[in-house]
Amino acid sequence: MGNIIEINGPLVIGHLPGIPNGEQVRVGELGLTGEIIGLEGNTAMVQVYEATDGLRPGQEIEPLGHPLSVELGPGLLGQIFDGVQRPLSAIRELSGDYIARGIEVDALPRDRKWAFEPHPERATGQRLKGGAVLGTVPETKSIRHRILLSPDLSGELTELAEAGSYKLDDVIGELRDDAGTVHELRMYHRWPVRVPRPYLDRDDAVAPLITGQRILDTFFPLVKGGKGAVPGPFGAGKTVVQQQIARWSNADIVIYCGCGERGNELVDILETFPELTDPHTGRSLMERTLLVANTSNMPVVAREASIYVGVTMAEYYRDQGYDVVMVADSTSRWAEALREVAGRLGQMPVEEGYPANLASRLAAFYERAGRVESLGGEFGSVTLIGAVSPPGGDFSEPVTSHTKEIVQTFWALSKELADARHYPAIDWTDSFSEYIEVAASWWASEADPSWARKRARAMSLLTEADELSRIVNLVGPEALSSQQRWHLESAMLIKEGVLQQSALDENDSFASPAKQYALLELVLDIYERGTAMLEIGVPVQTLLTMPTLTQARRCKSVYTSEQVSELRAFGKSVKSEFDRLRAEYVETAEAS
Repeated sequence: MGNIIEINGPLVIGHLPGIPNGEQVRVGELGLTGEIIGLEGNTAMVQVYEATDGLRPGQEIEPLGHPLSVELGPGLLGQIFDGVQRPLSAIRELSGDYIARGIEVDALPRDRKWAFEPHPERATGQRLKGGAVLGTVPETKSIRHRILLSPDLSGELTELAEAGSYKLDDVIGELRDDAGTVHELRMYHRWPVRVPRPYLDRDDAVAPLITGQRILDTFFPLVKGGKGAVPGPFGAGKTVVQQQIARWSNADIVIYCGCGERGNELVDILETFPELTDPHTGRSLMERTLLVANTSNMPVVAREASIYVGVTMAEYYRDQGYDVVMVADSTSRWAEALREVAGRLGQMPVEEGYPANLASRLAAFYERAGRVESLGGEFGSVTLIGAVSPPGGDFSEPVTSHTKEIVQTFWALSKELADARHYPAIDWTDSFSEYIEVAASWWASEADPSWARKRARAMSLLTEADELSRIVNLVGPEALSSQQRWHLESAMLIKEGVLQQSALDENDSFASPAKQYALLELVLDIYERGTAMLEIGVPVQTLLTMPTLTQARRCKSVYTSEQVSELRAFGKSVKSEFDRLRAEYVETAEAS
């Protein structure tokens, strides 16, 4: 037990002899949650995750005997937690609409019984290593939860419960370690959030994360186990892009971490998600989702912890063999929390006041992504997608520039595209993906071996069109040749017919890989056929006034992902229309 010496905002200086760095504590008469972040002899610096109003020197600081940790077990899915894994629903029952300081609630429900089924290969006397599966429980109707032995335990299994209903605090087994100590096993365990969970081996990504968003999947793919970022200024649509990923991606588990965002945005998410239907199961989306909510009006230092809470829970489900997507909105607010804490600790600021270790902290967070073989032999992945909110949309500021060097998929949002009502407002010039080869292998087996070539051709058309647009702005469209005008029109067809996608369109909010490829193939076929027409002398104006172009722009909303055959039939009608135009032109030319 120690006592408070000095209080400086969320930083409390206390006398705590013998305490280890990183240990969690309770501070003052209210029992505020805190964490040791620095030591100088017997003096400890405590980062308090709640407002410190009312604290005074001399009050007690109680060590809890463990670092900042999360409870990992059945009951996580469907929950909404604050930044230090306190369930907001339980807090509301105790303190109403506002979080009372010092309130203490269990992260996982202790009164609920779970139908435990022991693993068929487990037997008394068997030697188990950390991460072994003890049994399973049906956490939701969509997800079967594997009860894992804590990674830091190993030894002889001396007892394991039979199949039945148990509460989390019930002992379901016993393990004797090599020192002879007997450990009681329950259906949950704790794990420190700042320590990555161990695994056997990191594996290469083998499949893209399918989000149903064409500009992401077709043009700038992200793989399962990959690292991605969504930078963009205010109003560019970061939150909608992330919500679309959370709703439609083909991941098993989705974790949405609202880290320092505005309260009204998070309220919208918290109200919307429970009402959404999972497109993959037809059941509630919350059956495979959990939310971490730390709004901008909550204590800033809890924001710094929230991102680690989220990624630790993601690693836990990864270790069960699931593919997990974690969306962090936003890492800029998290970096601001680092800056504030560093300032109170008196650390030397560098770029724009951020601490000198900003780049290494960002890299350490994103490094927890990956596809791995778990200690229990399961293959799972954590895909990390961090939103970045650069002030004024300046991508050269420290958080964005460091993130760009770390991640391998970069979806750059453009305010100009958003102002033009082009959504998703992802700029194809500034965005990039280093997973094209992995995606190309997958698309070759799922759709067509020519996917990579067609994607590259579409990107080339967009690049050429950007150059031509600058010429038009300077000297007008009259300076362009017929071929160049057709290039511009074809690029516009790609933008409007493929890249644009409304989250509110029932037919087009999600596009299956087959629909994505069919649309890309359609617009490129129109471009190539139009180019051939120009070569035989058809006036470009004739091509620009073809009704087919308008119809092609609307195909994305006319045909659903289940109507790909109808979409391909429209493509055949386009071919017939061009053949008819060719025949008419040749006949007219011969007659003259």
